[in-house]
Amino acid sequence: MSRIEVLEERCKGCLLCTVVCPKEIIRQSERFNQHGYKVAEVQAEDMEKCTGCASCALMCPDIAIRVYRTPKAKGEANDGK
Repeated sequence: MSRIEVLEERCKGCLLCTVVCPKEIIRQSERFNQHGYKVAEVQAEDMEKCTGCASCALMCPDIAIRVYRTPKAKGEANDGK
């Protein structure tokens, strides 16, 4: 299962990741990090919707998002169709 991990100590709560997520599963948390910012998060029940597209990580100016992609099974590779 693809998923993201928000490195809360790096997140400044800019929420740019929420804008670019095609599945609209990233949201602002109610928690604050050690710097006083409300961090981005994905609810556990929404994590299965993550496709691992990495748009959020590419948009993040603070490199606060790690993306873990599920390897495709043999024969599932995109053949351009």
